[in-house]
Amino acid sequence: MPAVLNTLLIYARDPAASAEFYHRHFGFVSSGEMVEGLIELSAPEGGANILIHQAAKSVKLGQAGVKLMFSVPDVDGFKAQCARQGLEFGATHQANGYAFANAKDPDGNSVSISSRAYRATAAAG
Repeated sequence: MPAVLNTLLIYARDPAASAEFYHRHFGFVSSGEMVEGLIELSAPEGGANILIHQAAKSVKLGQAGVKLMFSVPDVDGFKAQCARQGLEFGATHQANGYAFANAKDPDGNSVSISSRAYRATAAAG
């Protein structure tokens, strides 16, 4: 039986602030209500959903072991949109026919925007 990755759980010091971050900058939909210790965010365009969980004081946040990568067709356009909302990404990097840029969420977790998923479409068109 295959396993399907459809949800990412993120530990946060302030779950409401983290839920707002992913809603505002990446378009996730949520009631913002904490249910069973979790705030659930849905990806309206498909892809994995996010659960935000209150982090215990002992949890180390902002580890470099995991990075959330969001696919966008226009990295610089998305960066400009986020900048108007108060989220600054680092430099745009070019790699093998696609671009990417990095930022951090409110808890120091790494997030990236990348056009990698769109490079085959662009090359075929």
